[in-house]
Amino acid sequence: MSGTDPRPVRRRTFVLGSAAAAGAAALAGPLAPHASAASFGWSDDGSNYVVDTGAGLVFKVSKTNGDLTSLVHRGTEYQGYGGKNSHIESGLGTSTVTVRQSGSTILISVAYGTLRHYYAARSGENNIYLWTCKADSSVTATRYIVRVKAGKFLNDEPDSYTYAPTTIEASDVFEKSDGQTRSKHYSKRRVIDYDYIGWTTGSVGLWVVRSNHEKASGGPFYRSLLRHQSADGGGLYEILYYGENQTEAERYGLQGPYVIAFTDGGAPSSSLYHDNLTTPWADSLGISGYVPDSGRGRVAGVGIAGRDAAYAYTVGLANSTAQYWGSARSSDGYFSIPRVLPGTYALTVYKGELAVYTGSVTVSAGSTTTLNTITVPSSNDPGNASAIWRIGTWDGTPSGFKNADLMTYAHPSDVRAASWTGNVVIGSGSETSAFPCYLWKDVNSGLTVYFRLTAAQAAAAHTLRIGVTTAYANGRPQVTVNNWTSSIPSPPTQPSTRSLTVGSYRGNNHTFTYNVPAGAWLTDTSQYNVLKINVVSGSGTTGYLSAGTAIDAIDLLA
Repeated sequence: MSGTDPRPVRRRTFVLGSAAAAGAAALAGPLAPHASAASFGWSDDGSNYVVDTGAGLVFKVSKTNGDLTSLVHRGTEYQGYGGKNSHIESGLGTSTVTVRQSGSTILISVAYGTLRHYYAARSGENNIYLWTCKADSSVTATRYIVRVKAGKFLNDEPDSYTYAPTTIEASDVFEKSDGQTRSKHYSKRRVIDYDYIGWTTGSVGLWVVRSNHEKASGGPFYRSLLRHQSADGGGLYEILYYGENQTEAERYGLQGPYVIAFTDGGAPSSSLYHDNLTTPWADSLGISGYVPDSGRGRVAGVGIAGRDAAYAYTVGLANSTAQYWGSARSSDGYFSIPRVLPGTYALTVYKGELAVYTGSVTVSAGSTTTLNTITVPSSNDPGNASAIWRIGTWDGTPSGFKNADLMTYAHPSDVRAASWTGNVVIGSGSETSAFPCYLWKDVNSGLTVYFRLTAAQAAAAHTLRIGVTTAYANGRPQVTVNNWTSSIPSPPTQPSTRSLTVGSYRGNNHTFTYNVPAGAWLTDTSQYNVLKINVVSGSGTTGYLSAGTAIDAIDLLA
């Protein structure tokens, strides 16, 4: 029996009291028939509905507000810190809470204004299935936080600030005595990168397995806080709409299930992952907004032509009510996106994180929409343009630039960051690694790039391009080439919240173009032309919170 199974043999032996029962239970899973658990059921202690899954997990839900008030696994309480419970947002307030049992499933329903939230337990499982249905903006954001007692899962990861006593930004970015920075925002991961988040002691694992995020906002590359650990306790999050670094409007409707899962220390069972999990047992529970698999469709693409084999490609579907995505097969670009709600969607093909193709697709319930080979026009990929020189790659990310990897899990002031200043020389062989991934008005504005041109190149006008992935406080580049200065470009639409200092370069990709006249170049081919990039904006404050931007690529076209 694998240590990652959510209901391993040795736990079942204890619960059912016989090796034979344990063997039968070992065959069970979220997609398999459930073994009966003698203690499975619910009760009412006056303040809470108490659910015993019959597998060593007992949890309580407040009858007053729908908070998860207790989470006991094998006799150990994990829930809560600082007098706070686990709940939607910071707690919903007075709600209508009901419970009912349907065979091997117990469903607790929470009604708060127009919002509906659900907890479901299955006989013999150490899992709690959750759904959240948000109908409008009466609740400001959409997250569920599992609050965990201090000391249960100690760590010192980027999103842990137990040992980081000095606050360096707002009230959520901290610095340790060794100069390393910590924040709950430093998850390292994009939504597309993870199936679950949590901790393990080696003998007990506590996880939140994420949903498919069909009602979330931000697409496959969105970054947000996923967990934290501090001296007070820990938190695990399912973030659906946080209002930070958002590139899309909020979507409404039912989201889930996402799962709170206990294990014997290993990862949660892959059968719980959003790509694998089906819940036919929930089809008739009356969950608001629930659409069974029979009411969904699938999109399949034969392939994608015109790809650059050096990059991974992702296909996204999005409209105002739902979003989905799938990876394109590296060999031919085939993709399949299942369980899509009926409707018409914008279809986007991403090279890395850069959109290089857009189209439209209509999905019907119970059927597959098959698409012929999608061809990405060569002109849609800026990396195909002939360039005199290029810094970075056109993939929609700052990958390869100085400090780029570190910035997904550290503050720019972190001791591990290389200097944010320094000039760049084309032809040095270190153009990209020497160029900082972020530019700020108050930190490294005026960064200089030196390059030579041939006589023929210097005799013609050329287009300079600067691609960015996001910006803070309307920061955007104005350039000077020798004695020629560009106009100040208009700021593109970008998220209005912090990004560069909270682990995210993800905003709206935008390319600035500058038509540099032939008269701007030096005619002496032995001399270096000097490109100076300044960050301009009337917004922002100082330091790393001054106006800034994240770089995708820079090139001078032939």
